Amino acid sequence: MGRKRVTISDVAAKAGVSIATVSNVFSGNKPVNAALQERVRKAARALSYEVNRAASQLRSGQTRVVGVLVPDLDDAFFTSLVSQLEILAQRDGYDILVGSSRDDPALEHSRLRALLAWRPSGLIAVPCSDAVPPALLPEIGALPMVFADRVPPEGSVVDTVAIDNREAGEIAARYLLSLGHRDIAVAASHLSISPIRERVAGVAALIGAPPAVIELGANAERGAAIFAEWLERNARPTAVIALTNVTTLAALSALARLRIDIPDPVSLIGFDDYPWMSARKTGLTAIRQPIAELAEAAWQQLRRRMEGDASPVRHILLKTSLQVRDSVLTRGKPRRAARPPARPAARQARVH
Repeated sequence: MGRKRVTISDVAAKAGVSIATVSNVFSGNKPVNAALQERVRKAARALSYEVNRAASQLRSGQTRVVGVLVPDLDDAFFTSLVSQLEILAQRDGYDILVGSSRDDPALEHSRLRALLAWRPSGLIAVPCSDAVPPALLPEIGALPMVFADRVPPEGSVVDTVAIDNREAGEIAARYLLSLGHRDIAVAASHLSISPIRERVAGVAALIGAPPAVIELGANAERGAAIFAEWLERNARPTAVIALTNVTTLAALSALARLRIDIPDPVSLIGFDDYPWMSARKTGLTAIRQPIAELAEAAWQQLRRRMEGDASPVRHILLKTSLQVRDSVLTRGKPRRAARPPARPAARQARVH
């Protein structure tokens, strides 16, 4: 005979509290003091009690589920973002449902319909294009949602959280120019995506001319083949700026195939900052995106909306930083970077 299922009444009896107190601890509907919360959770652990979310939501008429949509779970950036959001959601008593569009608008539409069928309390989405996904248009104003990372270029009708992509490109280009580099190539993923175009624009603004831009896509193996072919057919640059972690890996693989060493004869600045980038013999200088801060900002804004905040749409812009290691070599006589067009002074987190 199977083991009897542990109920909320069993937890209440073991903790010596009311069923209502146990319910409030796990639902978050009413505050419970820290000592009592710990007593209930300790009893639940001892009994191996699992919260029945579905039943709880049916009784209360409220869901504590948030949908998360990303373009590709093979990309370490999006995996890290989902992981951070999962931690934040669990902390606040929510579960998350994750969908991946694999950068395909048709699949994105299908994934969103599946997520919306759960009637989530809110949604955090990284669209696979610059446009608002059609499946979300009827939900605007009704379903709390935040767009993260990829933001429509003309602003957005929902809250957004992103990095200052143009400045990220400027930071990389300024560093290379300060060390005397002249011939700079840019390893991009897709120029159809606004953050990538903004990063390229930042590089161009600093070097004073359009750089050589090679689109490598979102697959590292295919990107490596494309970049290796480009290197064989063109004059070798002295430095490469990779605009995503995938194109960073693709550029590294292409240079290795052609037995081109880093940083001499070719220097490399990567994007994102993962442990493997500093675990190499030649650590990679890289633009670091504040993933934890991005997830926190997106989650907190979504929480405000789910709790009834009806204030005007907010657009939060976060700063990146340069992690300097050994993959860039001083070359020739450094020159001053071209002055970019005047822009408002940036703060650590700009909200407008």
